[in-house]
Amino acid sequence: MPSIPLLLKVARVAFFAALIFTFYSAVIPPAHALRLTPWDKATHFIAFYTLTGLAVAAFPKLNLAVIAAMLSGFGALIEVVQGLPSVHRDRDFWDWVADSIAIACALGPMLLYWWRERVSSAQKYTETKA
Repeated sequence: MPSIPLLLKVARVAFFAALIFTFYSAVIPPAHALRLTPWDKATHFIAFYTLTGLAVAAFPKLNLAVIAAMLSGFGALIEVVQGLPSVHRDRDFWDWVADSIAIACALGPMLLYWWRERVSSAQKYTETKA
């Protein structure tokens, strides 16, 4: 079985590779970009849902709110870069919204799990005190 440090290295390589690929795909001419779906917003959702999962795996001690903020900022950066005349892409606020919704959807189950563990621990603590 692989060691935890090895798994973290693999997760970090996968995360940064996906991050670079996402940025590259966002700034190359649209005709050359990988189209995962016919609807642009769904492609954004898939990309940022995947990035979020990889980020959580790569940085397990990092606060989920920090991960969310950083990835949402990355999505906003992509839109700013796409708005530059030299990039020949269109800046779209709704693309960033799709990115942010994907981040929230990926983190939602993790937050529910965290909440369940916290409540369960608190209940066990209360029961032992009584």
